[in-house]
Amino acid sequence: MAYHGSSCRTCSQIAGFMVTAAPLLAAFLFAPAAEASVAHDEYLAGYLIIPHADNVDGTFNAGYSMYVAAWPLLRTYPGHYFQSGLPGTWMFAQYDGSAPEGMYSDVEGGLGWWRDTRFPTETPKFIMGGVGPNFSEIANGPAHGWGDWNEPKGLYGVAQLSPWLLFPIDGLSIKQGECGGLVGYGYLSLPLCEAKPTTEGQDVLTGEQCWTLFLNTENFKGPVAFFTPHFWSHAALKEPRLAGQLLDTRPVDPNRAVQMETQWIPCRVATDSKGESYARIAPTSFPRNAEGRSVLVHRDTAYSRKALWEAVETWFAGGPPATGEIDPQGAYTRTFTNQGYATWEIRVFGAGGEERKAPIDWSAFATSAVLAPETYGYEWDYALASETGSLVTLPEYYRLVDADDERKARWMPIAPHQMPVETGLREIVWERPEEGEPEPYTTPDDQESCWKQPGPVAGPFEAHLGDGSVVTYYWYRFADQPALLNADLTPEERERMQERAEKLHRAWTKDRDYLPPPTIGALAELDPAQLVQPPKGLAIGYVPIATRHEMGRR
Repeated sequence: MAYHGSSCRTCSQIAGFMVTAAPLLAAFLFAPAAEASVAHDEYLAGYLIIPHADNVDGTFNAGYSMYVAAWPLLRTYPGHYFQSGLPGTWMFAQYDGSAPEGMYSDVEGGLGWWRDTRFPTETPKFIMGGVGPNFSEIANGPAHGWGDWNEPKGLYGVAQLSPWLLFPIDGLSIKQGECGGLVGYGYLSLPLCEAKPTTEGQDVLTGEQCWTLFLNTENFKGPVAFFTPHFWSHAALKEPRLAGQLLDTRPVDPNRAVQMETQWIPCRVATDSKGESYARIAPTSFPRNAEGRSVLVHRDTAYSRKALWEAVETWFAGGPPATGEIDPQGAYTRTFTNQGYATWEIRVFGAGGEERKAPIDWSAFATSAVLAPETYGYEWDYALASETGSLVTLPEYYRLVDADDERKARWMPIAPHQMPVETGLREIVWERPEEGEPEPYTTPDDQESCWKQPGPVAGPFEAHLGDGSVVTYYWYRFADQPALLNADLTPEERERMQERAEKLHRAWTKDRDYLPPPTIGALAELDPAQLVQPPKGLAIGYVPIATRHEMGRR
């Protein structure tokens, strides 16, 4: 699941979406689809629902982690209309009573592809996806969010914590070619700062919770970056009713939905001379293990404050150092059921703008499978799905059946030879479309800006990523990075955070476990170009900050 803009829904809204029948007219008139280009008004979209068997006690409200497979969903990247998350979750605040009315705010980042990704490939990327109240702001990573530098709406919402991992502005890159390896990630709150009774000089509380991204991959382990409490709290300056209601102060609901949200996979639809409707989707794949199954989600775990917070809080107060390893007494791992299902459907916009849609018959070729109590995935009917090395590819060809009954209409998979030649759908060649050179990400260059005053202590340096892009970055003192200079902190408050960051840098290295390790499969790798070595003398208390991200020079 990844941030998808205003189309994201609360769990109740998602449930409503899944049970709503959509009208579908029996016949469409389409021109033959022999050309290689992809129509934007014919596409596949929907959710894969991943159900849990148990509810978690509300005290496990201090964060979560999970392992999600990383793989190339589409064989060929189809252009910037493509948008899909891989399995993920929505981290909402927990309330003692009802949630505030008319307010949506959460963390819903993860692995995937987004329309605003500037340097995409077939390999997914990772963004953080913090959502301010009702999508007023978005924070996807350091220097990555909504708005622009004249009116940043989340661009300063995430601060860098790790001195060993560069966070590119376009999102964290998975190593190119990764196919089924597990990315462990989640958010636990760290007491990196203290609560304060004011926000920007007004009597609005800012809490102490720094929701911190932790990763567990083959080549990096540990905390990476965190949402500043100010990212959440300052919304209450405009809406006082939200004071104390956001994630700077509130714990999180441990009973999160886990789903895979897909907004656009290209397809083409055509009608034969008999009036029958047919469709072809772009080659869409899932990871395949040695048993022919797909592992999607593993060890979805909720944490109480005993897992990490209490030990770190004691350490920062003068007690013994916290190891950073999760205390198992503060962890609860959820189990899955095989009651999952799909709402994937083919959607078509007619000439008059009307939308017509019908589901594909997912159950004809895929079966939900609990591969172990803590592991969810799929088993496949290989008479319809096809094996392609370490991937299983879904059926590409479909025929619309029961078209006259909108409640029963569905797209049934068919063999390639059953597709009428006259539709032209067999002739499609799915290629990456020609798109213009993406604009570089830039940051303010004004010598009086927070990027220059007090400014970096070393750089510039460059990281050449596997997606063909180049990241320019500098080393900043932790407390002097732009995100913290924009987090409504006094110099004294930032210095206290600096002391805590230095403790973490000394004690928490990148090559040992923090999150509980997986019990199956292999870990995925991050793009190794993101792994950085602090310059001499800057190993403790300094962090790498990307200031520019652009396509590689040709």
